[in-house]
Amino acid sequence: MTPATERPANLKQLRASGWTSKTVKQEIRDNFLTMLQRGDELFPGIIGYENTVLPEINIALIAGHDLLFLGEKGQAKSRLMRALVRFLDDAIPYIDDASCPVHEDPYHPITKAGKLLVGGRAEEDVPIAWWPRDERYAERLSPGTKFADIIGEIDPAKLAGGVSMAAEEALHFGLIPRMHRGIFAMNEIPELDELVQVGLFNILEERDVQIRGYPIQFDIDVLILFSANPATYNRSGKVIPQLKDRIGSIIQTHYPIDRTSGIEIMRQEAGIDLDGEFPVLVPPFMLEIVEQISRSARKSKYVDHASGVSARLSIANYRTMVASVRQRGVRLGEKPAVPRISDLGHLTSSSLGKLELDMMGSHQMSEKQVLEAIQAEAIKTVFEEYVSKHGVQEIVDVFGKGVKIEVGDLLPSSHYAERIKRVPKAWEKAFEVNPSTNEAVRASCVEFVLAGLYAGDKISRSQKHGRVTYEL
Repeated sequence: MTPATERPANLKQLRASGWTSKTVKQEIRDNFLTMLQRGDELFPGIIGYENTVLPEINIALIAGHDLLFLGEKGQAKSRLMRALVRFLDDAIPYIDDASCPVHEDPYHPITKAGKLLVGGRAEEDVPIAWWPRDERYAERLSPGTKFADIIGEIDPAKLAGGVSMAAEEALHFGLIPRMHRGIFAMNEIPELDELVQVGLFNILEERDVQIRGYPIQFDIDVLILFSANPATYNRSGKVIPQLKDRIGSIIQTHYPIDRTSGIEIMRQEAGIDLDGEFPVLVPPFMLEIVEQISRSARKSKYVDHASGVSARLSIANYRTMVASVRQRGVRLGEKPAVPRISDLGHLTSSSLGKLELDMMGSHQMSEKQVLEAIQAEAIKTVFEEYVSKHGVQEIVDVFGKGVKIEVGDLLPSSHYAERIKRVPKAWEKAFEVNPSTNEAVRASCVEFVLAGLYAGDKISRSQKHGRVTYEL
C-alpha cells in the first residue's frame, strides 16, 4: 500500500509509477483471489454462512457477475453487500478536475470533459487525486426512487444558464454514473418503479447509460448489487423478466441453521460488555431461550412465514434481558447479576412490531398474546433439553404438598435461597442445569425450572403486581 503522500499527483507521474487500469470487477476478482491464496478471512463478522452462502458469493465474484441477494429480512443481505467493499483497492486514481462529473479513469475517460482534458493538456498538467475504498460504495432503497435519482436527467438550471440541451454539460448524473468504477447497491428491487427497472437494462448488459433528451452513451464501469425478499421477488409482475435475466448470480440467504450460530450472531451484533462496574453473568440456558424465541417464531402458525422473523428480534431481546438484569443488579447490589425467566417479561417491548401475524392462524389473537405463546414454547423446548423427566417429577411432587414459590425480576436472589431450603433434595436436580453455588445463578435455575414445569402443564401460576406465584 503506497502512503498517500507518495502517490502520483499528475498523469505523467501515474504512468511512471507503473499503475495499471482495471475494471472494478477485475479489481475485485484479483484482490479476492490474492486474499484467498493468502488464507485471509474473506468475510469477517459473517456467521453461519461458511458452507452455504459464502461459497456462492466467492464463485460469483470470480465470475465477474452482478449479484442479487435473495432472502427474508434480517438475513444479513445488506451486510454482505457492504462487505464486498473490502475487495476493492485501498484507493484508485482519478482526474482531479471540477469539469469531470465522475471519477474518471485517467487512462480511459468516458465523459466529454474528461477526454478533452486528457487530450488537450500535457500529462504533467493533468491533476490526479485518489478515491478511497470506502467512498466507492453507494446504496439506495427502491421505494420512491426515480429515474433521475439513479441514472440522470437534463438539468433545468444548466439550461437556464445558457447550456444547450444537446450538450453533455446539460446533464445531471444520477447515482450509478457517479459510482463509475465503484459498487452500487439497490435494496428491495421488487419495489423499484417499472420505468427505472427498464432503465437498468443497458447498465447491466451493455454497461452504458442513456438519458432522455440526449443520445448520450457512457461506458459505465460499475458492480451492481440487488437485494430482495423471495415473497415479492417471485411474485408475477413485481420484477420485469428482462431485468431478472440480466442479473449474473442469485445468492440465497437463510436464517441460522442451528441455535449455536444464532447465539453467536446475537452476542456479536448486540455488542454488550458484560463486565465493568455492573457485571452480568448469563447462564447458557438463558442465551438459548432468547435465541429459541426467534426460532420458535419462525415456525409458529401465528406468524406470517413469508415475512420472516429477523435476527434483530434476538438481538433486541438479548439487550432488553441484560438491561433488566443490570437494573436489578444496581438496585439490589448483586454482582454479578444473573438473568432469570422473569426478566423475559420485559421482552414484549423489544419484540412488538418485529413479527407480522398470520391473520388466518392467529384467530384474532393480539401480538402480545402471540409473543407470550411463542415465549412459552421456547422455554419448553430448551427446558426439555436440560432437565430429565425424573428430576421434574420429584419437583412436581413437592408442589403437591402445597408449596408455593413467588418469583419476580426485582426480588433479591436471597429470597429464592430461603424458599428452597425446605426442599433441597429435589431442587439439587434442578441445579444440575448450571452447577454453581452462587445465589444469583441458583435463583436463575429455580425460575428456569418453574417456567419449564408451567410450560409443560405440570404446575400452575398466577400473576399479580409484576410478581408470579407457582403452585400445583
